[in-house]
Amino acid sequence: MSARKTMVGNINEDVLSFTVGKDPQLDAVLLEWDCIGTAAHVSMLQHVPLATPLFTATDRDGVVSELLDIMRQGRQGRFRITRRDQDVHLAVERALTRKLGTLGKRVHTGRSRNDQVAVDLRLYAKNELLGLLSDVADLATALLGFARRHRAWPMVGRTHLQPGMPSTVDLWASAYAEGLLDDTITLRSAYVVNDRCPLGSAASYGVPLPIDRELSCKLLGFAEPIHNVLHAGQARGKCESVILNALSQVMLTLSRLSEDLILYAMPEFGYFKLPAEMCTGSSIMPQKKNPDVLELIRAKVARVLGDSVAVSGILKGLPGGYNRDLQEAKEPFLESLRTTRACVRIMRTMIDALKADRKALEAGFRPDVFAADRALELVAEGASFRDAYDQVRQTLDDLETRDSHAALGLRTHLGAGTGLDLGLLSGKTKDVRSFARLATKRYHNAIAKLMGVPYPELEA
Repeated sequence: MSARKTMVGNINEDVLSFTVGKDPQLDAVLLEWDCIGTAAHVSMLQHVPLATPLFTATDRDGVVSELLDIMRQGRQGRFRITRRDQDVHLAVERALTRKLGTLGKRVHTGRSRNDQVAVDLRLYAKNELLGLLSDVADLATALLGFARRHRAWPMVGRTHLQPGMPSTVDLWASAYAEGLLDDTITLRSAYVVNDRCPLGSAASYGVPLPIDRELSCKLLGFAEPIHNVLHAGQARGKCESVILNALSQVMLTLSRLSEDLILYAMPEFGYFKLPAEMCTGSSIMPQKKNPDVLELIRAKVARVLGDSVAVSGILKGLPGGYNRDLQEAKEPFLESLRTTRACVRIMRTMIDALKADRKALEAGFRPDVFAADRALELVAEGASFRDAYDQVRQTLDDLETRDSHAALGLRTHLGAGTGLDLGLLSGKTKDVRSFARLATKRYHNAIAKLMGVPYPELEA
C-alpha cells in the first residue's frame, strides 16, 4: 500500500483522496478567514504567561505580515491548497513554516483544526450574513419602489389562482417586501447564534495552557465566546443548520415571487412585462422570451431547502465530540450562502426593470370579483353576513362590473389597498440596512486593527 507523507502522518493514498474530498477547492473560500483566525490566535499566544514566551511582539508581527501576504495571494488566485495539505489550515501552516521556520511551527499551539474550521466558518458566515441582510433590504426597497410607481393601480386579488377580490399592484409588491422584512428577523437571529467565538476550544476539551479565549474573541470582533469548550465543538454543524434554515425562508419568499412573475407575465395575463434583457431566447422559436432567471431561482430554492435538510440529517445521529461527518456539511453550507445572495441580487435587478400594464390589469376585473363586496353591502344594510352570502351566491349572474377604483377606495383599514403605509415598511428596510452597515463596520474595523492594515482593502 502506498502512503503519502503529510503534516499529520503517513496516509494511504486512497484513504487520503477519499477523506480529503473537495476540501482543497472548498477551502479556498475560507483562506482569508483562516489567516485572520490564525492572526488572532497568535496575537493571543503572545500574551500567554509562560517562562519562555511562545511569541514576542516581533514574532507576532512577522507572522501577521506573512498571513497578509497569503491573503493577498489568495485574492489573486496564487495560493494553492494541495491534497497533501488536506485542508486550508495545514496549507497555511505549511506556508508559514516554509517562510518563518520554527516560528511557523508554533502557530498551532493550543488549538485544533476542529476549532479552526469552526471559527473560519463563523467568520465567513458573519460577513456573508451581513451582506445578505443588505441585499435583502435592497430587494425590499426595489419592491417598495415598484409599489410607489404603481400606487392604487387596480389588480385582481386571487386565491387558488382564481379571481377573488379587488386589490392593487402596490398591495401585491409591498406584501413581498414585508415578507422579506420578516425573513430578516430570522436572518438576524441566525446572525446572533453565529456571532460567538469557538476559538480556544481546541479538540473540544480545552488545553493545559493559560490561553485567553476572551481576548481571541475580542480580536476577531465576535460578540462573546462560546462558554463551554465541548459545546463550542459540538455547535459546529448546528450553527450552519440554523443559518441554512434562515436562508431557506428568504428563498421561499423568492420562490413565490418568481412564480407570480412567471404567471402574471404570461400573455394570458399580461399584467407585468419582464425586462427583455433578463429573458433568454429559444434555439428554434424566434419569438421566445423565456423567464429563465425566475425559473432558475425557483429551482435553486429546492437546492437550498435540500442543503438545509442534508446538514440536519448529518447532525441527527452524531455522538458528542467531533466527528468527521461534519466535513460533509461544509459544501452545502457554503453553496447555499452563495446561492441565496446571488438569487436575491438578480431578483433585485429584475424588479428594478419590471413594467406593469395598466390596461391588462384592469381588464382582469369581471363582475364576480365584486361578489364579496356586494355581500358586505347587504350586511351594511342590515342583513346577516350568511344570509347576504347566500343571496349573492344564488344571483352571481346578476352581478355587474363595478368601478374598481371606487371599490378599492372603501378599503381604508390598516394594510388594505388604500390603508397601506409604504413609509412604515421603508423605515424598516432602513433599519435593516443600518444594522448591517454598522455591524459590518465594527467587524471590519476589528479585523483591520488585528491585521494592522485597512480591511477589506488589505493595503496601507
